[in-house]
This record gives sequence, structure tokens and C-alpha cells, in this order.
Amino acid sequence: MTVSSQVKQTLAGLKNCHSTLRIYAVQTQDQETRNVYEEALDTTNEIIKNLEERLKAIEFQEPRYKGN
Repeated sequence: MTVSSQVKQTLAGLKNCHSTLRIYAVQTQDQETRNVYEEALDTTNEIIKNLEERLKAIEFQEPRYKGN
């Protein structure tokens, strides 16, 4: 498995987690719990952005990995 495919797999899993956190944040009635979920959403969003930028760099450095 290439680094590019590992990053893509990690990114997909993280986006799935992000979606689940969003559902939990909407469903909870407790404001403190909602705040925790929203903080986790912010954190995962930053990580997703960083991984997407890293993936772009990998694909730029190694064009053969683009689209795989």
C-alpha cells in the first residue's frame, strides 16, 4: 500500500468520524455535551484540511499516485 493510498484511507475514515460527530452534536440535548462534540468537530475539520493539503503535496511530488 502506498503512502498516498494510506493517506486517502485515513482521510476517508476521518471524514466518516466527522459525520458521526455532527450527527451526535445535532441529536444531543445537553449543551455541555454539544460543546464537546462541536470542539471535536473543529479539531477533526482541521486535521482533514491538513491531510488534504498533505495529499495534494504527495500527488504533486509523485504524479503517478494521483487518482489512485
